[in-house]
Amino acid sequence: MEGEGECSDNPFTSVMTLAKMRVPHVPQRYVLPPSQRPTLTLDLTATLPIVDLSTLHHASQRSLTLDTIQGACKELGFFQVVNHGIPLPVIHDALAAATEFFNLSLEEKMTLLSDNVHNPVRYGTSLNHASDKVHYWRDFIKHYSHPISDWIHLWPSNPPSYKDKMGNYAKAVQVLHKQLMEAILETLGLNFGNLQKEIEEGNQLMAINCYPACPEPDLTLGMPPHSDYGTLTVLLQSGPGLQLQDNKKKWLSVPFVEGALLVQLGDQIEVMSNGQYKSVVHQVTLSAENKRLSIASLHSLPINKKIGPAPELVDEQHPVSYNEFSFRDFLDYISSNDIADKRFIDSIKKSV
Repeated sequence: MEGEGECSDNPFTSVMTLAKMRVPHVPQRYVLPPSQRPTLTLDLTATLPIVDLSTLHHASQRSLTLDTIQGACKELGFFQVVNHGIPLPVIHDALAAATEFFNLSLEEKMTLLSDNVHNPVRYGTSLNHASDKVHYWRDFIKHYSHPISDWIHLWPSNPPSYKDKMGNYAKAVQVLHKQLMEAILETLGLNFGNLQKEIEEGNQLMAINCYPACPEPDLTLGMPPHSDYGTLTVLLQSGPGLQLQDNKKKWLSVPFVEGALLVQLGDQIEVMSNGQYKSVVHQVTLSAENKRLSIASLHSLPINKKIGPAPELVDEQHPVSYNEFSFRDFLDYISSNDIADKRFIDSIKKSV
């Protein structure tokens, strides 16, 4: 059993188990050094950009909307989107499927347990419970999702509605990702057609996260500061908890907006733009009262596709600033490195 893992050779204990046990304090392995602990009282006056995607389809408003997206990509690497075309029932069904999965018995979830980051479906806790120096207050299930016909048979069969509900959401987000990429490449002056095939055939990894209420949210995090490896991450959240770092390294709390989706630029966009746009550094804070769910749809170019700065964005004033990399390079990196210690993108930056 999971709780017995504390005393046996199997160190796995899910955070859901600790929450059900109503532990009064977080175990020592979750306690961060003081310098890494979250700031829970932040300046909430900062307004984060919200983009109405329906305006992209109106010629009179498209240019202004693209300007908003461009500014958000340069300043933060982040914006929220509304009127994105994914119906609220599809969003609510996906969150319901996530809730049902995490409420399954331990035995059911443990059949999917894996430390291997290359596995197409895996359940786990923290970042990688087997290798993390400090653990994070998160349980997750991750699975590849595009093309969905290649992967859905590997997804959990329990709860019975999981494949249908999560599958509908995954397919809808894949369509949205293509629309977002077309707009973002346009703001960089790049031709979407040159990358359309790779974008359409790229990877989609769904990371479904559960952050139970935490007895001491000032001592730990749900996720440490990091950036995502891919092109874009489209994030659905059930409540507040996400924080992002602005260009002055100041933490900002992302408000919860019903029905909105969060768009986070990943390392592949930063590299492709030769540093014009930045992948957003973000972390997850916790609540003493409320559980939070998030569904992150992480998109990247095909696993072996090498990506470097777009030639159109390189000149004498803007020399190549990054080495090429692929999604597989990232997976190999996190297999032997702790992203809480060093971001992957720092390993591919060219020295000046």
